[in-house]
Amino acid sequence: MKHFFLFTLLLCSFLPLFAQQEEETVNGIVSLAGREGFTIASKKGDFLFKPYMLVQTGLNLNWYDDEGLDKAYNQDNIANSGFSIPYAVLGFTGKAFGKVAFNLSLNAAASGGALLQQAWFDLQLRPELQLRAGKFKTPFTHAYLTTLGETLFPQLPVSLTSSVILPYSLNAVTPQIGTGFDLGVELHGLLGGRWGYQFGIFNGTGINVNTSSKTFSDDWHIPSLLYAGRFTYMPKGVMPSTQGNPNRLNEEKLLFGLSASLNVESENESTNDTRVGAEFAWLHHRLYLAAEAYWLHVGFTKRQKINQSYDFLGGYLQGGCFVTPRLQAALRYDLFNRNGTGKDGLLNMPAVGFNYFFKQCNLKLQAMYQYIARSGHATQLDRDNDNLGLATHSGTLLLQYTF
Repeated sequence: MKHFFLFTLLLCSFLPLFAQQEEETVNGIVSLAGREGFTIASKKGDFLFKPYMLVQTGLNLNWYDDEGLDKAYNQDNIANSGFSIPYAVLGFTGKAFGKVAFNLSLNAAASGGALLQQAWFDLQLRPELQLRAGKFKTPFTHAYLTTLGETLFPQLPVSLTSSVILPYSLNAVTPQIGTGFDLGVELHGLLGGRWGYQFGIFNGTGINVNTSSKTFSDDWHIPSLLYAGRFTYMPKGVMPSTQGNPNRLNEEKLLFGLSASLNVESENESTNDTRVGAEFAWLHHRLYLAAEAYWLHVGFTKRQKINQSYDFLGGYLQGGCFVTPRLQAALRYDLFNRNGTGKDGLLNMPAVGFNYFFKQCNLKLQAMYQYIARSGHATQLDRDNDNLGLATHSGTLLLQYTF
């Protein structure tokens, strides 16, 4: 209870000072400005309607370490390889009455609850005060909040997407640092074109659940939900949510951000997860640079009768440069202590790639190679566990079309 009130007090104390609004891509997929596809609008501009689609087809090659297993176990070093469709998104977005923005999108490449990727409306009372409700991205990390299809690499940093390793055989307890899409409500806005805030309450169950399934915390006696907030400072105006766009080669933008979240009784009421992140992004003409660091604290609920808590750290540094008006080279270095700060050892994950934007047809080609190295582990078991389920060598070729 004490932790919750301190967290809420901290967020509310900064609320009048910050605001955030994505410049054109409020739906996280395509621009409402009409550069891609077409937009239907009323004469006064009070009503806008824009259908859109995004399709990605990938070729993946993954090589796994055998972790010392005997070949008699039929351990394949090459697995999870071949063709894939990460996203096949069809949706529509727009504005109504000049005050309400809306978006609904389905990802046909997903299944279950994740089939509904986004579904929300945004009441824009004024730039400083806006309210969003539905299913959308939680306010945590620059990598996740980047427009889908405009990321520097076809794969997000492993330190955000991989589950951590806990020393307990609880199959339902596999938290990861990134929080992604969720159902909830968020207060956000923009003040002076430079300061941003997002403060929201979500189910904390992620993109795969579209129903209300939470309860009250037995330990803290508050709703077992995800409480999240993000604050940004953009001294050169609103930072576009892109990591590479050939139409933005003459801009300069800068972003500094802090974010935090508390997921009460997450992971099937087994843990209370606290996340804190710091981010930086710089768009300087043809150059894009970004860095993030994040911390995850996992504490078990009293019913689990586990007194220990665990901390995990991760972060990355990445950069891209348009060597030609259509070709962007990319580098990333990703770090993650997946076994926790209580044990020695890190995953070191360098990646290299390129993006090519075809002229006047909305096609984008992405390619990347990533190597996962392990260093500093005290035992071979710790070393093997640290990259369990992760490919040592991985290559991705992704072709994307947006309309």
